[in-house]
Amino acid sequence: MDSSARSGAGGAAAYSTPRAWIVAGVAVAGVIVLAEAARRRRRWLRGKSAAPPDSGAFCDSLVLSPPPQAPPPAARQQLSDLTFAVSDNFEIEGYVAGFGNPDWKRTHAAASRTAVAVTNLLKQGATCVGRTVMDELGFGVTGQNLHYGTPINPSSPSVVPGGSCSGSAVAVSAQLVDFALGTDTTGDLRIPASFCRVLCFRPSHGVVSTVGTLANSQSLDTIGWLARDPRILHRVGDILLPAAVGGFIKGKSQLIFADDCFESLKVPSQKTVHVIESAVLTLPGYQPPKHINIGQYIISNVPSLKEFCEPSTNMQEGNSALKALCTVMLLLQRYEFKANHEDWVNTVKPKLGLEITTRVLQAVNFRDDNIKSLYNVRSEWRSALKNLLKDTGILVLPTMAGYPLKRNSKQRLSSEFEDKMYAFVSIAALSGCCQATVPLGNHNDRPISLSFVAAHGSDKFLLRAISDMYSTIQEQVVSASKLAPPPVINHDVDASELLKEKGNDSFKRKQWSKAIEFYSEAIELNGTNATYYCNRAAAYLELGRFKQAEADCDQALLLDKKNVKAYLRRGAAKERVLNHQEALQDFRHALALEPQNKAALAAERRIQKHLR
Repeated sequence: MDSSARSGAGGAAAYSTPRAWIVAGVAVAGVIVLAEAARRRRRWLRGKSAAPPDSGAFCDSLVLSPPPQAPPPAARQQLSDLTFAVSDNFEIEGYVAGFGNPDWKRTHAAASRTAVAVTNLLKQGATCVGRTVMDELGFGVTGQNLHYGTPINPSSPSVVPGGSCSGSAVAVSAQLVDFALGTDTTGDLRIPASFCRVLCFRPSHGVVSTVGTLANSQSLDTIGWLARDPRILHRVGDILLPAAVGGFIKGKSQLIFADDCFESLKVPSQKTVHVIESAVLTLPGYQPPKHINIGQYIISNVPSLKEFCEPSTNMQEGNSALKALCTVMLLLQRYEFKANHEDWVNTVKPKLGLEITTRVLQAVNFRDDNIKSLYNVRSEWRSALKNLLKDTGILVLPTMAGYPLKRNSKQRLSSEFEDKMYAFVSIAALSGCCQATVPLGNHNDRPISLSFVAAHGSDKFLLRAISDMYSTIQEQVVSASKLAPPPVINHDVDASELLKEKGNDSFKRKQWSKAIEFYSEAIELNGTNATYYCNRAAAYLELGRFKQAEADCDQALLLDKKNVKAYLRRGAAKERVLNHQEALQDFRHALALEPQNKAALAAERRIQKHLR
């Protein structure tokens, strides 16, 4: 047990003296269990153990038992047969919530209360068995934690579990608990649910109390939950959701497919859209489905978003809107994180993982010149989505546009992957609407997950719809897996080369954003050509988007280890952010391949002079 924990059972209710002795005995045993788990985890982190205990899901082993069932005529506890876990940003009385970071835990006191959501679940008979690993401070999307390791993804051990609430998703997927809680800000539950192939429900913003959780960005933070069984997902919702949220609604439901999002998925429609359409055909109470370009809808109905959109052609306007929505979401997160935690970051200077350091620095260095516009976009988008969905509409879209990285991979998330990933999760996150995430099998051994979004406040309506559809959807998934795969259509190499040349022409004209669009389209057609990534990196450098430039160079070098231009441009990106040592290494790599390269020689001399 944590040294900061008080004696007793934490947030559990106090009972009679004999029971108190039993609880004390359990607590003493817990000290031994946690000490052993900590010892095994340290061995694992040093590489001396083949696998972490409990799939590496837990950071705090504790037991919060529910109060005993009251005798009749009291109502029966609704969750008395279930166990659950919570992520490391939930307060438990007598324990320090670690927020995924040892420096946070070291500099904060034990909680004087237990999170409201946890208390409500305990009252209904559920038993909490621990707190789970999460990405530091609620940032991060991979589930990799510098201090506590990366929980093992039970559905695919070779890839990351996703974050930030990685441990909660792993605990559910590994059948260690019946359900788990976490907070979802920018996909923190939906992303690991997708990667670990479990169900997830992210409620409407503000309908479930976040009192007793550590805030990342209060305008985006919601408490959500994960489960393997839709019936358990629904039962938890019955406890946590207010009775007034999304009661019985008259009229037939209608699914609305975001076709432009599915086009980005690169999965045959017979495994996605056709599965859902076929399932709904067999169910009563549904209108024929509708199809929409959600990007174009956003452009037409969220006027304040236009100032955040990059210049684009009419064909690319929808993609530009999705990127802009993502941008607003991340800017809002940075602004509120800075307001919440800037003093702590500057005072403590915590040790953070590389990706988390980047995100935290972006937040604490954020300038709040345009805050009103961010909140205007949020308000307009919620209203626009309400007008689209009304009371009975459900928007259907992929949960993710990309796939999880390999465990222990040195590859960074590409800017293209991040754009698509955040664009999809921002649809619900920025509007505050409710979203359910459902696994749909796999394609080429990669997980498929679809999401269903309903209007703000329609939470119970959406949960019922998922419960009604789930078994039929799974039947259709099995049927789709038995179908012959569609014919493979080779990408038109000539078309991708033509797009590259258009990008080169725009680059020469100093139209950097347009060049990026053309290179991105070329990559969509042929993602195995290192030159396309390298050229796009050059355009990102011109725009001062150094992280994206570095990520594109990383990808180019994965495809072509002897790409001199990729080394030069990655070195330039690192030099511009004052990472001189790594920049020097890249320039020397380039010189090893081309000893007389003038640009590399000049860069080497320049950096050596700076380092002296």
